Amino acid sequence: MDSTRQQKFSRLIQKELAEVFLKNRSLANNAFITITGVRVTPDLSIARINLSIFQHKSPVEIVQHCNDHTHEIRRELGNRIRNQARIIPELHFYLDDSLDYVDKMEKLFKDLLIPPAEGSDKE
Repeated sequence: MDSTRQQKFSRLIQKELAEVFLKNRSLANNAFITITGVRVTPDLSIARINLSIFQHKSPVEIVQHCNDHTHEIRRELGNRIRNQARIIPELHFYLDDSLDYVDKMEKLFKDLLIPPAEGSDKE
């Protein structure tokens, strides 16, 4: 359970990082990235960022690119939140593939063939 302070700081980082990726497409390796969640440690020194990547053949490569360029992304974030935060957190990026999982499950449910129950009146 995150404290109110952690939740507010997470929302701030999520909003500002979304702007950073939107304005500077080279940091995102020209991919369309959505930040699905940010978790911050209690001391606000580390931020774990979940990225959802659309319309790209290798999302893992994009996450690796973001992790390799953390210094530049953190500097851009620091320039945006320097008046609102005392500490600019260390950034760790992770792939959020929950939407892919949802699509897979929906496809499986759609393709299910459920026979009618025995003794039902629908014949």
